[in-house]
Amino acid sequence: MIFSFPRLGRIAAGLLFLAPLAVEAQQHPLARSGQAFDGARALEYVREFVAIGPRWPTSPGHAKAEAFIRGHFERDHDNLEQDKFIADTPIGPVEMCNFIVRYPGTNNGVIVLATHYETNYWLRNIDYVGANDGGSTTGLLMAIGDQLRAEMAQAPAKKLDGDSVWLVFFDGEEAIQSWSASDSTYGSRHLAAEWDRDGTLKRIKAFLLADMIGDKDLNVQRDLNSTPWLITLVGDAARRLSDQKYFFQSEIQVEDDHLPFVERGVPSIDIIDMDYGPNDSYHHTAQDTMDKISAHSLTIDGDVFMESIRLLNQQ
Repeated sequence: MIFSFPRLGRIAAGLLFLAPLAVEAQQHPLARSGQAFDGARALEYVREFVAIGPRWPTSPGHAKAEAFIRGHFERDHDNLEQDKFIADTPIGPVEMCNFIVRYPGTNNGVIVLATHYETNYWLRNIDYVGANDGGSTTGLLMAIGDQLRAEMAQAPAKKLDGDSVWLVFFDGEEAIQSWSASDSTYGSRHLAAEWDRDGTLKRIKAFLLADMIGDKDLNVQRDLNSTPWLITLVGDAARRLSDQKYFFQSEIQVEDDHLPFVERGVPSIDIIDMDYGPNDSYHHTAQDTMDKISAHSLTIDGDVFMESIRLLNQQ
């Protein structure tokens, strides 16, 4: 992803940020369903996924990452679709694959939760494993899938009570050489166009993107490219869980996998923490490792996502 601060250079804009919030050790309050999200399980999924190593497109690690995601959802017999396509990149045609996992609901609407899973091709010469950037949110969505599956199993109709929820794991979010409109967000641009052509976009009530939110020092910024009412809704979800201090204390403007959906009129939000390490010093470096992320942050993320789904179903 790429980001900019509105009306200010990066150094000056850094003054907009509040002092870093200490990560607390106490147990996170329960979500309104009475069951807290299992951040420890999410962290274990991240650990297993990141152990694959670098997973840039065309690499052996990328094939292993695909197999990891596919195997996880096939094991639990979820409704998994592999969206394979050829991306036109600066290094030539590259095979990529999005994954879509569907949990049907009793309503016709769809809520999409999304992430990307690959690492950067241009960082292929260093041991860059992207524990936070791609890894943390891959594990997060896997654990959300576990919770959705459990809710379906307990429901009389064996469906979610409300809108369907689809998990999407995008390939090719990162630039191959240098970020531009044509060299980035390959998977989301492809899928948004496909869903536009076949009418799927009309069913999507909200598109929620998760990116870089495993950081122990969680500080989710308000993205000015996101849909305002959806920012408000996610903020309300955080307040209901007493987690408002982790959300929207500062503003940035982010280009990410939500933009192809924003541009097509889909209500969309990028839930992202771009303040990763001192002066964002861990981002896209070999320091993006497992010791920088926590089950506590993933618990907060998961609870806020699940509460956001509940609030969307009340609309």
